[in-house]
Amino acid sequence: MAEKLAPEKRHDFIHNGQKVFEWDQTLEEVNMYITLPPNVHPKSFHCKIQSKHIEVGIKGNPPYLNHDLSAPVKTDCSFWTLEDDIMHITLQKREKGQTWASPILGQGQLDPYATDLEQKRLMLQRFQEENPGFDFSQAQFSGNCPDPRSFMGGIRSD
Repeated sequence: MAEKLAPEKRHDFIHNGQKVFEWDQTLEEVNMYITLPPNVHPKSFHCKIQSKHIEVGIKGNPPYLNHDLSAPVKTDCSFWTLEDDIMHITLQKREKGQTWASPILGQGQLDPYATDLEQKRLMLQRFQEENPGFDFSQAQFSGNCPDPRSFMGGIRSD
């Protein structure tokens, strides 16, 4: 049932009319997907994930991305992989349930409507996680959705 509440689609991060990466999020992580350039050996790519900063590029060249993150991440649980010409970066949120409007601080922010939809989906993920016997995939919120991080005493840490 939890997979029914997974992100339905990825968000595009566009800069100067060009897609830089796609991204989505769950209660616990933000995932970034970067399409790799052709004819570059996989061992040439690097990704450095710091608590509040990310750097991605090809060794020996200026970074493709070199930006502060929207919120801190757990570096010991964050990682990156290469698969089918895509770099998949998994950033473990330091604050579980926090709704990110963008992975990159101050850039490519979701509009308020899209941010509200993300917050509602994360809240339903939280309900599903806390009540595994119930199916919240068809549930809806009317009006403003509470913050999944702090609603009713906040997210339980197991």
